[in-house]
This record gives sequence, C-alpha cells and structure tokens, in this order.
Amino acid sequence: MQLRDVTPDDVAAYVRMRCDPGMMADLGGPLPREGMAEKVRLDARQAADDRAWVKMIVPDADHPDVVAGTVTIWSHSTGDGPISEIGWMVLPEFQGRGLGKRAVRTLLEQARDEDRWGLVHAFPAIGNAASNGICRSLGFSLLTQTEVTFAGRLLQTNHWVIAPKTDLR
Repeated sequence: MQLRDVTPDDVAAYVRMRCDPGMMADLGGPLPREGMAEKVRLDARQAADDRAWVKMIVPDADHPDVVAGTVTIWSHSTGDGPISEIGWMVLPEFQGRGLGKRAVRTLLEQARDEDRWGLVHAFPAIGNAASNGICRSLGFSLLTQTEVTFAGRLLQTNHWVIAPKTDLR
C-alpha cells in the first residue's frame, strides 16, 4: 500500500466514494455529481500547496492507477478555535483488508515524524464500526459523542483525538 497526493484526474474515484448511497450512508447520503470535479481540483490545489494532506490510497504500487480510497488531514476552524482533523474512505471492494487502518497509521506517522498538525481529531459516525475500530486500535482517545456538520448535513459522531507524537500505537 502507498499513498499519493490527489490529482485533478481523480474525479472518478471521488464520484465512486462521495456520490454512492452505500459509501455515504453514514455521512447523510450521496453528494451530487455536479461540483465533484471542482472539489477534486480544490483538494489537489490544497495538497500541492501543502495546506492539507489529501492522499489517495493505492493498494498495489505495481498498479498506481487503481485507487482504494482516500485519507486526509486538514486544519479548519471550529467554535472552539482551529483543529486538525483526519478522515478516510475505502471503497467497498477494498474494505476488510486493513487498508484504511494502514493508510491512517501511515499519515499519522508522517504527522509525528514531521511534528505537524498537533492533536488530530476524527469524527466517524457513531454507527460506523469499522472507522471507530480504526480509531480505537491506533490509540485515539474517545472524548464524546457530538454533532458535526458535513456537506451541510448534521451528523451524529464520535469525537476521537490522538497526539501522534505520544499516542500512536
């Protein structure tokens, strides 16, 4: 498994992840296909400018055109000030292989090694057992259940946090 920066050519992967009812079930339902190319361009620009780590999960280095999902760390403002957040998605045909966990671990190790991002927060849906399991197994601490807004939708989530320098297992 390897991670590579998102590029404007990754529209098809974004559509498969973000516009699919099954993939988006815990995130309030599928997003519209319209605007997805612009979202990918925006993410690719942020990755190129090193403002966010927007990575595509490539399961096999010998087949770099095959993408299993994404993992991203970015900073944003909240009512309590700025935070760093990590999020990930793995396409159904790649689920259950440990790719999500390996991708999250790899990005957190990079954050630790570069001493970047500080505390990293994750907000998986309360019912998303796989994502909550990744948080638990990598050493995140569960702070609380909370509501977060994603794509204009209010979601019920668990709020996890990790200090990659000291907590990563």
